[in-house]
Amino acid sequence: MPDTHYTAKMNPYWNNAAVWLLIAVLAVLNGFLREAILQPLLGARLALPVSGVALALIVLIVTFVCFRWLAGPYWLIGIQWVVMTLLFEFGFGHYVAGKSWPELLQTFNVLRGDLFVLVLLVSLIAPRLVAWLYTR
Repeated sequence: MPDTHYTAKMNPYWNNAAVWLLIAVLAVLNGFLREAILQPLLGARLALPVSGVALALIVLIVTFVCFRWLAGPYWLIGIQWVVMTLLFEFGFGHYVAGKSWPELLQTFNVLRGDLFVLVLLVSLIAPRLVAWLYTR
């Protein structure tokens, strides 16, 4: 059985993708909770930004908890996560969920309360930020 550190050095993108996959699963769960609980409680206009902030916090928490499994330059991990997130959001959203491209682009509309841009920014900086926290 190969050493896990050796495996991480050989395939750092797979380890980083596995952590991102956990974040993606929690993001989908966050969306379900927004629809089922937050919207009835707070209304659609407030539920969207609350859910966005919650997802940004989820990204930070998962990054902190799973930090020892991340491998590679931290800025590159952040870029990998942003690219994977965009591919999932647009690929799944359009080809599986059947959303139109203009509808998908609304996820970048901060004025309507969608904080997807914040989630992308946090995904980009979370590995570097957590690395900095670990070295303090």
